[in-house]
Amino acid sequence: MPPPRCAGDECSVESIDAAAVGRAAAVVPDDVRLKTMSDIFSALADPTRLRILTALTAGELCVCDLAEVTGVSASAVSHQLRVLRDRDLVTFTRVGRQAIYRLSDEHVASLLEQGSEHAGEHR
Repeated sequence: MPPPRCAGDECSVESIDAAAVGRAAAVVPDDVRLKTMSDIFSALADPTRLRILTALTAGELCVCDLAEVTGVSASAVSHQLRVLRDRDLVTFTRVGRQAIYRLSDEHVASLLEQGSEHAGEHR
């Protein structure tokens, strides 16, 4: 690790590493993508929604099945699914009057897997 360039809380223009700042700025997404990412992560910040999503990694489930798995009412599951649909984390297919839910794509499963692995490292 390189030595610190700033003295305490004091930074000056002379202490800025232009190459490092350029590399960092190049990887920061644009505002639209940052807002979408923020919305996704805020949806993942709720334990009930995480239970729903992780349950869906095992396969498609209806609202009643998800209510049983999560231990909350079907109404509460429906409310949480609305948030997850709005963030494009889940999708559904209608079978008659019933909606069958699934993860939108493999990226959602990957986010959950990585989050779980990271959380396991900090126990």
